[in-house]
Amino acid sequence: MTSLFEPVVFSHGGEMKNRFALAPLTNWQSHEDGTLSDDEYNWLVKRAHAGFAMTMTCASHVQKDGKGFDGQLGFFSDDLIPGLTRLADGMKAGGGMAIAQLYHGGMRAEERLTGVQPVSASDQPKYNARAMTTEEIDQLIEDFIVASERADRAGYDGVEIHGAHGYLLCQILSPGLNNRDDKYGGSLENRAKPIFDIIEGIRSRLRPDFNVSVRLSPERFGMKMGEVLEVAQQLMTDDKLDFIDMSLWDCFKEPEEADFKGKRLIDWYAGLNRGNTKLCVAGKIMSGIDAQKAVDAGADIVMAGRAAMLHHDFVEQVRANPEFTAMSLPATREHLRAEALSDTFIDKVAETWKEFVA
Repeated sequence: MTSLFEPVVFSHGGEMKNRFALAPLTNWQSHEDGTLSDDEYNWLVKRAHAGFAMTMTCASHVQKDGKGFDGQLGFFSDDLIPGLTRLADGMKAGGGMAIAQLYHGGMRAEERLTGVQPVSASDQPKYNARAMTTEEIDQLIEDFIVASERADRAGYDGVEIHGAHGYLLCQILSPGLNNRDDKYGGSLENRAKPIFDIIEGIRSRLRPDFNVSVRLSPERFGMKMGEVLEVAQQLMTDDKLDFIDMSLWDCFKEPEEADFKGKRLIDWYAGLNRGNTKLCVAGKIMSGIDAQKAVDAGADIVMAGRAAMLHHDFVEQVRANPEFTAMSLPATREHLRAEALSDTFIDKVAETWKEFVA
């Protein structure tokens, strides 16, 4: 049985001292211009200093118009580097790796946040989003690469490319949302091209030991399980990533698609030929037992999200007691404040997850 407290050594860049990573959680706490706030700094650094071997930022936009949330941290300008550097330094001082998660909200980057009409792979009337031109997707790929260079200059150990959860790269990948007829539409190869081109650009232009990962989700937003498995397998076969982060909503449930029933989501991805690429999973890891189950199923890294919101020292708690389980919900505002969630974060959580805050 693999211990949760064994190290993870990546094929390109870095090493985790244990198998716990902080999930990249939207927290609404930074300034509206994308600059870092003290609240976001405190939230992340408190966890980076409490046992997590990898701490990841929230999804951070690579273009100014890609902002999908209030108070979102940005990576779209060199003007943001001082705050990004401060955050990377604080995260790394805890002894773990600091990773920047990069994204564009696409159709979910509302006009009220950006001042411009949202864009997507194709017209999405429900979101008032227009189809991007071919040249705009070309520029999107370049901006992901430039944001990765910016992250490197700011001191991050690596970046995660967010291709999940119905954001722009996922919209382009999705057969349910992409009906383009150019080089980014039609076949799975064409729809996945931006993700692969971003990775290729990072690997060709950044230092060889820069850690690179991709987040994928197998369900919702028009995604097809078989296609996501195929993309994940190709990413692993190419051996240009350090890890794939599968956001599974619930690691241990069966897929929604009938053709893939009879096997847990985690097992489908753990069963791929990984080569040198590590597998990270997220989805209802709320206890030491859950984390151990995920590693026993074949995951190399487990991500804690809600459990880490409730307990900044979740990793240390599990180290002391392998059966430690996160507290029951709802949590009081006093408890969450003590865990370095600002009132802004708590209010948004209460609005988004009704059962979370008392």
